[in-house]
Amino acid sequence: MADRLLVVSREDWSLHRQGELDQQRHQEKVREAIRENLAELVSEESIILSDGRKVVKVPIRSLEEYRFRFDPYQGEHAGSGPGGTEVGHILGPARPDRGEAGPGAGPGAGDQPGVDYYEAEVTVDELAELIFADLGLPNLQQKRRAHLENPSVEFTDVRKQGLQANLDKRRTLLEALRRSARQGRRGLDGIRREDLRYKTWEEHHRPIASAVVLAMMDTSGSMGTFEKYIARSFYFWMVRFLRTCYRDVQIVFIAHDTRAREVTEEEFFTKGESGGTKCSAAYEKALEIIDQRFPPAEYNIYPFHFSDGDNFPSDNVRCVKLLSELLERSSAVGYGEITSSRYYRESTLMAAFERLQDPRFTCVQIRSKEEVYPALKRFFRRTEPVPGGLVG
Repeated sequence: MADRLLVVSREDWSLHRQGELDQQRHQEKVREAIRENLAELVSEESIILSDGRKVVKVPIRSLEEYRFRFDPYQGEHAGSGPGGTEVGHILGPARPDRGEAGPGAGPGAGDQPGVDYYEAEVTVDELAELIFADLGLPNLQQKRRAHLENPSVEFTDVRKQGLQANLDKRRTLLEALRRSARQGRRGLDGIRREDLRYKTWEEHHRPIASAVVLAMMDTSGSMGTFEKYIARSFYFWMVRFLRTCYRDVQIVFIAHDTRAREVTEEEFFTKGESGGTKCSAAYEKALEIIDQRFPPAEYNIYPFHFSDGDNFPSDNVRCVKLLSELLERSSAVGYGEITSSRYYRESTLMAAFERLQDPRFTCVQIRSKEEVYPALKRFFRRTEPVPGGLVG
């Protein structure tokens, strides 16, 4: 038998994928720019005040690469002038009669080259994906509620008959190759009806944990435009995070001044400010709702409250007492205090809350838009998942 000559060739196929590689590189630069500006983008006014379907423009620095440029004049010393010039000299005569001061002679001109920036458009969904990457409901536990067993579909078997949409192409191809081999043929001898394989499924009932988040916001007259905007920014992303990442989470909205009442989501985000401040009213309402509708044995409970801290000093003691009762029923409790003052002075309510030594309680201070994102990360710090727990 004559020896067979095998020729192995190698070709760099990366050149054929240059366009795809450039696109991937561009997308990575966009994501990097978003990650670097998350704190600013989270509190972007055009997003918070929109319907949630906006496109965000993110400035991205352009990537300059070295390249060869041919001399169009092809002459000796082309473009160099008569010589004798120094850095800063004006090339060409200026025309003062036309108001021309010459290149580079304008007032306030800098001495450093600029950097080109381009605006890349990303959707709010893409932005949310990066924001929610490190967030999760803390201390989530499995609750025993038999009627909340959600069905899940799992493909566990392969059969010769089934729906065309469930055709398993890989197993069908393998079966056709096996049949051709058994018949002594090389390669694939077409696909016949007996080669077809279909995936079948089984329905499994898996218990899930249930959770309720109580969003409480101070709507008294002391809540100015800045304080109201910061609170709504936080709750805007909180609501989007919960509905994106979890299946069985209920959200209760509570607005309060000296009185508290449960409101709709639309009222919560649009209600004006008036009246005095009594934070204990919000906690009383939250406890009332929990006791009537959300037993702690069946729900993971998460109360969150935002205020400017301008509370009646005589009400602080009652606030601490009611907050302690909330902690007994809840998986985690959060309090956020907002101030527009550059020189922040801790309120008496915040000072009273900070004496609570409970790892489930988190309090934050927000003085600028950029601190909304860190507050989200502190309130929704990711913990180890509970087996069979709430899933997205």
